[in-house]
Amino acid sequence: MKKILGVLMLSASIVACGPSAKEKEQIRIAAEKRITDSLRLDSFKKVEIARQEKIEQERVAAAAAAAAAAAERRSYARSSYRSSGSGSGSSSSSYGGTQATAKKKGWSDAAKGTLIGAGAGAVGGALIDKKKGRGAVIGGLIGAGTGYVIGRGEDRKSGRVQPRN
Repeated sequence: MKKILGVLMLSASIVACGPSAKEKEQIRIAAEKRITDSLRLDSFKKVEIARQEKIEQERVAAAAAAAAAAAERRSYARSSYRSSGSGSGSSSSSYGGTQATAKKKGWSDAAKGTLIGAGAGAVGGALIDKKKGRGAVIGGLIGAGTGYVIGRGEDRKSGRVQPRN
């Protein structure tokens, strides 16, 4: 009996010295907080690494574009030098004036404006006039003309077309 009582007293003292349920819950909450903080910090690091990689990719792309533009300028300068050196009596101003800009590819603003204006005018004319075909034709012509004028002005502003003197 003394042995059983001793074991009970020893186990009671060990249990009494251990953390209570409230302390265990606080320890668990603190551990979860540390884990979520470390995960959040890890995700911030991943985002920062991805951002740095994106910046580096943009820098490489910009350098490649600049190199391609420089190569195009060099090839354009060589071709204009060869064409001006043919010596047929007419003088070329490839050395003295400003260098012509490279021809832009794609649709001009005037062409886009014409197309958009024609479409919008045709729809508007068809809705307004009782005779759908006649209204669509008239509206399309008026819209195309207006769109062309507006687009041509945008081309002049952007330098695609030289302004009238």
